[in-house]
Amino acid sequence: MENTLNVKIMVVDDEVDLEPLVRQRFRRQIRSGEYDFVFAHNGLEALSKLIENPTIGVILSDINMPEMDGLTLLLKLKELKNPSLKTVVVSAYGDMENIRMAMNRGAFDFLTKPINFEDLEITINKTLEEIILQRKALIEHDQLISIQRDLNVAREIQQGILPQTFPPFPNRFDFEIFASMEAAKEVGGDFYDFFMIDNDHLGFVIGDVSGKGIPAAIFMAVSRTLIKATGLKGMPPGECLGYVNNLLCNESISCMFVTVFYAIINLKTGKLSYANAGHNPPYILRQNETIETIPSTGDTILGVFEDQQFETASIQIQPTDSVLLFTDGVTEAFNNQSEAYGESRLEPLLRQLGNKNATEVVKEIVGDVTTFVDGAPQSDDITMLCLKYNG
Repeated sequence: MENTLNVKIMVVDDEVDLEPLVRQRFRRQIRSGEYDFVFAHNGLEALSKLIENPTIGVILSDINMPEMDGLTLLLKLKELKNPSLKTVVVSAYGDMENIRMAMNRGAFDFLTKPINFEDLEITINKTLEEIILQRKALIEHDQLISIQRDLNVAREIQQGILPQTFPPFPNRFDFEIFASMEAAKEVGGDFYDFFMIDNDHLGFVIGDVSGKGIPAAIFMAVSRTLIKATGLKGMPPGECLGYVNNLLCNESISCMFVTVFYAIINLKTGKLSYANAGHNPPYILRQNETIETIPSTGDTILGVFEDQQFETASIQIQPTDSVLLFTDGVTEAFNNQSEAYGESRLEPLLRQLGNKNATEVVKEIVGDVTTFVDGAPQSDDITMLCLKYNG
């Protein structure tokens, strides 16, 4: 057995002849580095050695010793609350009362005198294996804690790159906009964004990256940045998505892709120009309790096929109309009976929200989805963006 974590073995016994005997019997293991012994002659010295040698993992202790016996040493070791520190006690054959007391005080195993060195080797190996497993588990636990800490930071960074201040344009009264993203894991693959291209044109976008976790979050950040940087040039939505698609195809790894709906609204006329790269068709909410979906342009997802042409379509938005963009985490939110929220629940709700402002629309939907899932684990990111056009 290889002592992979360099666990030292401390022998605690007041017999002066024991140290040379142990070194002689285990000389091969000592030379190979399999065993590394430390020796103490009583409990007090053992505690001192433990401080000097923090890699001590196995303590082979006699029970009857001067100054501090093995039973008292066990009590002191228990106070250390170190689960990877294992004590094997040694006592005379038939001294079951002390052996039972030692086991009750936390001894891992016991041996009887006179010591059988073959039995001792088996016991040492078994104890080392247990310690190595526990220490590896502690290392893995610390690594998981570190990963969790990194994920929490990543979540904060991801939330920070999405617009969080609402209303974002407090001096504009011709429109209202509100958005939210609730990741299913620490970080998500959904994104939204909006930006003024000029005084009369507002660009807004929503996207859903394939996959989950860190890879999706990185691809999400890249996609969102490319779309905004390209969109700010003012080119039509279809042309913008075509340009971004080629960039993503050159950088895409692990067959990742993203669905995107990107639109530009003329805030003077209400004309909405848009392109849809495989995303859920948004809804238009009107005050007369009617809704309609924005027709799909039939375009493919981004990041897979180079040199794709993306169509720019247009639709007229009337004053007081709202446009709702969402990801499939809304309609595919499942309850504890494995039922999906679905369009059949979303659409009747939307018909009641035509007279609500952008913030109210999103929050009402979030509340209804939360009630529906009733505490079931969230399976996908839930992201929405609502634009209310006031004209």
